[in-house]
Amino acid sequence: MAKLETDIGRLNLRNPVLAASGTFGYGLEYSDFVDFSQLGGIITKGTTIEPRQGNDYPRMAETPSGMLNAVGLQNGGAEQFVSDIYPSIKDIDTSIIVNVCGSTVEDYVSCAARIDTLEKIPAIELNISCPNVKQGGMAFGTNRESAAEVIRAVRRVYRKTLIVKLSPNVTDITLIARTAEEEGADAVSLINTLLGMAIDVDARRPVLSTITGGLSGACIKPVAVRMVWQTARAVKIPVIGIGGISSSRDALEFILAGATAVQIGAANFIDPEISVKVAGGIGEYLDRNGIDSVKDIIGAINS
Repeated sequence: MAKLETDIGRLNLRNPVLAASGTFGYGLEYSDFVDFSQLGGIITKGTTIEPRQGNDYPRMAETPSGMLNAVGLQNGGAEQFVSDIYPSIKDIDTSIIVNVCGSTVEDYVSCAARIDTLEKIPAIELNISCPNVKQGGMAFGTNRESAAEVIRAVRRVYRKTLIVKLSPNVTDITLIARTAEEEGADAVSLINTLLGMAIDVDARRPVLSTITGGLSGACIKPVAVRMVWQTARAVKIPVIGIGGISSSRDALEFILAGATAVQIGAANFIDPEISVKVAGGIGEYLDRNGIDSVKDIIGAINS
């Protein structure tokens, strides 16, 4: 049987499939459907240092082959996570990674430092790429200087595995990826959602309260695969692929393009068990093709 283990910095994952932030809650919401021990990991919904109410409704809209969201990082803040949520999830039998967000460098640093104190959280995903908040988020992820500033500041206070989540809403994603590597990131994850918009033609106004939001789902996969391929060739740290994955074949595209691991997002809303199915399908592919380890096919595209 082929080995599915893979490594993200110092973090060893039992398989390369993770549940993406914002689509899997804190994991417990899926406990009736998923055997967590069959996942490589769970990335929690975005956590900020202070509580956030999120954006006004409507903040989600269906689109052809995808969805728009403008939830706006609604969460109870870092202290609520530490006191109420962490005790409930710390013993889940998989790697728990916290998605850390902020509006200022100081917010990111404070939140990362607080999460660093939690023994059973081995990594954070630094979200510098959220397209549906009014401050911070994507503003840091689309400029090399601001990205460097926030990553450098967080790296000083965060001792464990640091993953930086990149925005696709840039001219050249490899430049931001190289910046993340230079400032001490252990890995990069990409892509976050693409900036999109939908209009209600009868009402003649935008569907979302925020006008624009983040586009995810199957429609963004070709863009995501291309960006993962470009980034994997540009940096030496691991790349985690995200964007429109809903089958093992989708995941394998990302791995062959250079991804060390993948995240499944919007597909969780359609099939709560999809992450486990994808992990199993990767194993079947390796066995069927006589491949000993998933590591043997990372970046193994024939070109």
